[in-house]
Amino acid sequence: MKRLAPILMCLLLAACKEELAQDTTPLPLNADAVGHYCQMNLLEHDGPKAQAHLAGLPGTPLFFSQVRDAVAYLRMPEQSHKVIAVWVNDMGAAGARWDAPGADNWIDANEAIYVVGADVIGGMGAPELVPFSRLAAAQAFAAAHGGAVMTLDEIPDSAVLAPVELNQDSDDSAFRERLRALSDEMGD
Repeated sequence: MKRLAPILMCLLLAACKEELAQDTTPLPLNADAVGHYCQMNLLEHDGPKAQAHLAGLPGTPLFFSQVRDAVAYLRMPEQSHKVIAVWVNDMGAAGARWDAPGADNWIDANEAIYVVGADVIGGMGAPELVPFSRLAAAQAFAAAHGGAVMTLDEIPDSAVLAPVELNQDSDDSAFRERLRALSDEMGD
């Protein structure tokens, strides 16, 4: 009987243990939110944002400077934790603008309707996926900015995982001159 007591105690404790679900309520976008990849303040970048909640990390979602980055994160196999919720800005919400997508107009990424391939650039300079909660709003945006209306599952990997060609037309001569001067200084 002495040997059974610890086993019975463990079973009793396990039966009484209440599983608490992790809170995945989206956090408001504020000055403390920084992008997971770039570690830059999200409020300094235009376009819609995203946040992903990971199992075992309550209250500390990963924020993304672009929705495109969040979808890419979901599709890469390297995550250390299971993704249990992803929220994106509803760009059709009242008051949502490209330069201020909203602090608390989050919608479930799985239920959002996206415009893919529009003529808009996200906060990190890459083409952006533009999320909406209503099909009519997504269709109106696509009519004005081009692109196709899709669900999350319909977005091709090439829209989020392919390399992005950045504007190569910019004059970087001042940068090259500073770099050359630094190299000359280091060589002395």
